[in-house]
Amino acid sequence: MTPNAASSGLSRRSFLASTAVATAAVAGGMPLLTACSDSGSGGSREGATSGKAADKLLPTYVASTVATPDIPSKNGSSAGYTSKVDLATLASSVPTRLGTGAPIEIMAPLWGTPPKPGCAYYTALDAAAGTKITWQNQDGNTYGEKLGAVLASSSIPDMVVVPSWELVGKISSAVTAKFMDLGPYLAGDKVKKYPNLAAIPSDSWRMSIFGGALRGIPMPAAAVPNIVPFYRKDVFDKKGYTVPKSADEFLSWAKEATSAKAKVWACGDMRWSAAGIFGVRPAGSLGWNIGDDGKLTYRIEHPEYLEHLEWVRKLFAAGVVHPDDKANTGDPSQRFTSGQILVYNNDMSSWYGKTAEQAKSNPDFEISGMDFFGADGGSPTLYAGQPAGIWSMIRKDASKETVENALAAANFAAAPYGTKERMFVDYGVEGTHYTVENGAPVKNDLGVQEVNNAWVLLAAPAPYTAHPDLPDITRMQVEWQQRQGAFVKKTSTYGMNIVEPTRYATLSSQFEQLEIDFVRGNKKLSDIQQAISTWKSSGGDKLRDWYKELLDKNGSGN
Repeated sequence: MTPNAASSGLSRRSFLASTAVATAAVAGGMPLLTACSDSGSGGSREGATSGKAADKLLPTYVASTVATPDIPSKNGSSAGYTSKVDLATLASSVPTRLGTGAPIEIMAPLWGTPPKPGCAYYTALDAAAGTKITWQNQDGNTYGEKLGAVLASSSIPDMVVVPSWELVGKISSAVTAKFMDLGPYLAGDKVKKYPNLAAIPSDSWRMSIFGGALRGIPMPAAAVPNIVPFYRKDVFDKKGYTVPKSADEFLSWAKEATSAKAKVWACGDMRWSAAGIFGVRPAGSLGWNIGDDGKLTYRIEHPEYLEHLEWVRKLFAAGVVHPDDKANTGDPSQRFTSGQILVYNNDMSSWYGKTAEQAKSNPDFEISGMDFFGADGGSPTLYAGQPAGIWSMIRKDASKETVENALAAANFAAAPYGTKERMFVDYGVEGTHYTVENGAPVKNDLGVQEVNNAWVLLAAPAPYTAHPDLPDITRMQVEWQQRQGAFVKKTSTYGMNIVEPTRYATLSSQFEQLEIDFVRGNKKLSDIQQAISTWKSSGGDKLRDWYKELLDKNGSGN
């Protein structure tokens, strides 16, 4: 009961955007502290809220019992559903419409062409949920610009979707100033009015505390890595290649597999996977951690940060990376499906998306995911992602009726797998947007066009994976997550929605482009080392002191 989705691209912003949508649409599905703030409109907008202070703000957790997963969550994985679902006997998680039909305006990012206002999908969903939504869908690639402008104005839509990657500078400060405290509607047992919201895991709600108040409705995410080193299993099997299990083995295999004459290169830019292979912490607040020596350090201060970049640079220097990847142009996923590259990194959704995409035109196509290995061939060190990374928020001066209708929409959007509401959100109306083939829903052209929407960003159930048309892909995805999850660690800032002081907002902004240039041989190692030194002297050391005070007061996330 999940729509087709896939994503590509090599910028961190576009990757995060595609991951967000793919997670919402395909998997069923980011920091926490307010050291300096209280629950109300006052207090600092920096910091976070954790521990007992946060516990008082959280909704009561009531797990959904609608459908038992075929593959239960393990090691932080999503739950997997591989059995056929009887579409005629789906349960209802919203037996009574909670919306009153009062109009609400919602602004949300959207990647692709937005559905037309009044389309069959939006009209039918409004009728089912008891809502009357006017969507202000904005281009997801430039959403931050629009979001910043709207939050700086005096005219804010009733509900706004806020992705974590846009929480920088003035936008992060505006969240506590412009969006309301939802505690009076959702804290404690109040959430039971909205059962699907009550079934969202508590860790995800903890991530929804901003400025000492519960301001966001979260889209939960699995803690295990969402980046997968994908490889062409069909080609590996045909050529007799052995999947590499160390950094040296990968380079050796890559040289063997590359043939510029045959227009086949081993891989694309492997920086994202290299971070997992070398045990590099995530960027952002998750990059801070207190080590066994008691010292608080940031990701770029450790040897493995330089080591993972030097290894990727070796791949480029050896000529095993596709020329277009070196030029940083085009779509790596298309090079992957055409067989021009045999390994590339992308988010988890590509496992299903690429398989479904190639099913008819290239039936021999088979994609699989390499298990992460340590650079030396031992066990990898992986780091947990945050349990939520996108929130829907309601403007501070919204009326009670507006709030209740917005919450009704979010409750409908958070319907769990195996329900009529989940089917409705993911596929639309049978006969209009999809047909049932061999017991599985298949979207038609109108379904592909209209069920490309922002409903999935309003809220989501606990992370799950389900592909009725390709259950084997579901199993492979979840089992891969479970294997990687055995090596996942949490950093000291896990589960904390941290708003850094605006004076540090651009402190690390130069590193992504510097990494891109370095691995391609356009910058020297000394350039990276100088950037790290400059980072420390221009604010990194002071930011460390800020994090230390925050963690001393609120406790560690690990």
